[in-house]
Amino acid sequence: MTTAEPLRPELARELITLAERSAARRAQRLRNQLDAVQLGRGRHADHASAKVLRRILADHDCWPGHRLVGPDAARAAWSIALHSNDEPDFQRAAAVLLRRAVQADDAPIQHWVHLHDRALINNGHDQELGTQFFLGANGIELCPTREPSTLDQRRAGVGLPPVAVALEKVRHRFASMRGDGGSPTVVLAGAA
Repeated sequence: MTTAEPLRPELARELITLAERSAARRAQRLRNQLDAVQLGRGRHADHASAKVLRRILADHDCWPGHRLVGPDAARAAWSIALHSNDEPDFQRAAAVLLRRAVQADDAPIQHWVHLHDRALINNGHDQELGTQFFLGANGIELCPTREPSTLDQRRAGVGLPPVAVALEKVRHRFASMRGDGGSPTVVLAGAA
């Protein structure tokens, strides 16, 4: 992948700013630091971020990858799409464009893997590559997965570690993010 100066640095700045704000809100939400009004504002902001990304996708007819916006902003675009859980059709369309960027060596395959799995789940299907988890009665659990017996083989094919390793990472990360011991009822998380 290229690391040259991005073609659209102004888009890069916009995407990075939106993703950073969203990440800060998610961290506060996981620590139960937001009231109902703040949660609503956060959802509205996430919808607005998705709308900005949707516009960028439409204007450029491609994923905002490394060439267009640089690696940091490409990661920011991925984060915005990944957390657009209320817009499953948008996630699915973004995953298609991201897959093309991966094939053109303009985005990391791990970004596509996570977005693809999230889009599948949010569209009512089982995930394929075991990157999505939720907080269930027994703690962090793997979201339903197609053909679990061959999951680690599929993960290895896209450069991901075995699912048991990923699950342990998510459990550790979630425990450290919660901080005060509070527990939201459901959290959809991705892990490599």
